[in-house]
Amino acid sequence: MSSIRKTLRALAVAAVSVALVAPAVPARAEPSPAELNRRIENSSAQLERVVEAYNALAEQIKANKASAARLQARLGPLQQQADQSRAEVDELAVTAYKTGDVSTAAALLRPGDATSLLDRLATVDHLTRERQQRIDAFNRDQRRLIEEKTRLDLVLEREAAQARQLSRTRERIERDLAGLYELRRRAYGRATERPATRPGSAEQAPAVAGSAGVAVRYAYGALGKPYRWGADGPDGYDCSGLTSAAWRAAGKSLPHNTRMQWGAVAHIGRGDLRPGDLVFYSGLGHVGLYVGGGQIIDAPSAGRNVLKRDMNIMPIVGYGRVR
Repeated sequence: MSSIRKTLRALAVAAVSVALVAPAVPARAEPSPAELNRRIENSSAQLERVVEAYNALAEQIKANKASAARLQARLGPLQQQADQSRAEVDELAVTAYKTGDVSTAAALLRPGDATSLLDRLATVDHLTRERQQRIDAFNRDQRRLIEEKTRLDLVLEREAAQARQLSRTRERIERDLAGLYELRRRAYGRATERPATRPGSAEQAPAVAGSAGVAVRYAYGALGKPYRWGADGPDGYDCSGLTSAAWRAAGKSLPHNTRMQWGAVAHIGRGDLRPGDLVFYSGLGHVGLYVGGGQIIDAPSAGRNVLKRDMNIMPIVGYGRVR
């Protein structure tokens, strides 16, 4: 018994010694503010690419809906034409059934002189051509109707597939946003910047003439409003949503997507920049509105507010002027 006690005592001493001698496992350190900021920037850049892909898909769906509406508007008159042609063909068929088929043989068997015979033959030929023309018109109307309906079905089918993809992209964005907001909460104590009490009131827009001036004034009026993905105002914006809204106020239509905006503007050089022009960044993943003095107004990223800042915020792809 005493030997068992001695053995247990020796094991206990050994365990304590190991605990004292062994190096402590360091607790996982919290990321530094610099590391958190780096993660936030990376997450924001990735999220912005996804948001712009969402915006492009939304623009395609909008175009498909407009195409479907135009096709639907054409289907009404085509249906009426087909119905009318069908009624005329049916009427001819009923007449032929009731009176018997009007044929060249029947005309020849009727009594009369040569002149009346020629007249009857001309009448038969005229009726035959008229009947054939009506039937041909009906067939054309019917074919057009079938073709338009087929096109409409394809457009609606494509639209439904895009809507499903849009829903999946929306879910992904929401998941990514949750992670980004958590990073901002850890870095700054809150997920989003505090909204400005009076957005746009802190700075006065420069005097710019024409439609570009309207766009610039609109952008100044959006200062301090929150970034909202997929939004084009008036309560929040993403980057391409802000530029499209600013130019919409000036009477110009720009698609709500950075890459599509790049395709819609006239490309200019840096030395030609004027207030109201667009500055494109980061593989066409971001865009801002140039307001003069080397500065832009843009909707930066999730969690932040619309702000004015130096245009050299990241590598610039190019510059564009709204036509």
